Amino acid sequence: MKTNSLKVFALAAMFLTAYSCSKKSAGPAAPQDTNTGGSTTHTPSPPGDVVGKVIVGYQGWFAAIGDGSPINRYWHWSQTWEQQPSPTNTAIRSWPDVRDYTTTFPTQYANLNNGQPATVFSSFSDQTVDVQFKWMKQYGMDGAALQRFNPSGLEGPVRDAMAAKVKTAAEANGVKFYIMYDVSGWTNMQTEMKADWTSKMSAYTSSSAYAKQNGKPVVCIWGFGFNDDNHNFSAAVCLDVIKWFQAQGCYVIGGVPTHWRDQTSDSRPEFLNTYKAFNMLSPWMVGRISNVNDSDGFFVNVNKGDQAYCNGNGIDYQPCVLPGDLQSRQRAHGDFMWRQFYNMKRVGAQGLYISMFDEYNEGNQIAKTAESQAFVPAGSGFIALDEDGTPCSSDYYLRLTGDGAKMFKGQIQLTAIRPTKPML
Repeated sequence: MKTNSLKVFALAAMFLTAYSCSKKSAGPAAPQDTNTGGSTTHTPSPPGDVVGKVIVGYQGWFAAIGDGSPINRYWHWSQTWEQQPSPTNTAIRSWPDVRDYTTTFPTQYANLNNGQPATVFSSFSDQTVDVQFKWMKQYGMDGAALQRFNPSGLEGPVRDAMAAKVKTAAEANGVKFYIMYDVSGWTNMQTEMKADWTSKMSAYTSSSAYAKQNGKPVVCIWGFGFNDDNHNFSAAVCLDVIKWFQAQGCYVIGGVPTHWRDQTSDSRPEFLNTYKAFNMLSPWMVGRISNVNDSDGFFVNVNKGDQAYCNGNGIDYQPCVLPGDLQSRQRAHGDFMWRQFYNMKRVGAQGLYISMFDEYNEGNQIAKTAESQAFVPAGSGFIALDEDGTPCSSDYYLRLTGDGAKMFKGQIQLTAIRPTKPML
């Protein structure tokens, strides 16, 4: 989940990233970039592990007491991690479907309405990670951006362990992955991120599953330029970090404010030259749109201009596609998400970023979710996927994402009419 002033839901100390590096020439050279870090010639990128692909944001940040993890707490399930999650100690907005997991952990919720105990999974379980990457492969997703936050302190060891587990699962299931740094609240980001990459994360680029674009390992940095106290970095500092990763041979994606191009609203001023230094831009959309009309409005007033600017400056464009906050009844049994796939295909985007795979904290997850009230804890107030009266299978948004990926890649025709049936 991402923290900024316009988000629909916030938790402390966590969030996403961006990635970039120099690109191979795949056409006429674009005009030189006149940023303050020196001239950089951007040229369009050919298909690779992110260009022409659909990537899912992967938190991998759930744990439980007794799961063997270094944190040994109900990490991200509850507000007070030392205690089991309950209706008065919760950090989630949607209830997961846990039937595919071999090991789950107890909570203080009442039993599900079907009589089964209300249990949760742990991302630290190898089987959990493997199952989730199997879903990515089965339903047609190309890769996962593993969220990595400030690795110091209590959470550092479990974040390190999750990187290793994701590598194993990605290799086993034929899914690409890359590191996505989230700079939210990271005080010594400029030096510590470089040290973390050099001493730890760069080793993962030797994996056969690590995403490459233009022959370069992909890194994403989320949060540069956001106009709030959690992202209080100067344009010069951010540009230095981008250029440093590019000097390491990386293709760097930027998870940037929605209004990066106009530098209004959620963007700090004087950041355009910093944004232009990224190889790919992925503007944040959670909390910005909530229905089909919003998506259409952004398509006309924001996305078209973003794509034209990126085309003119040789920058790859990876807009977000989100299922919608289930608890706020935004999903319209998939019509909201499908309209975004349709609009982003029409705009000519180079890649798509799904926000998010396992974001039960904000209710924006596509991973398997309670399909009806039979699968949520009694009296909990959680909304299930059938909230508007349309029955939906627990894997519906995985299937919908798979069909969106097919349309994006031209494997099925462009259509405004959602082809995916909510219930098989």
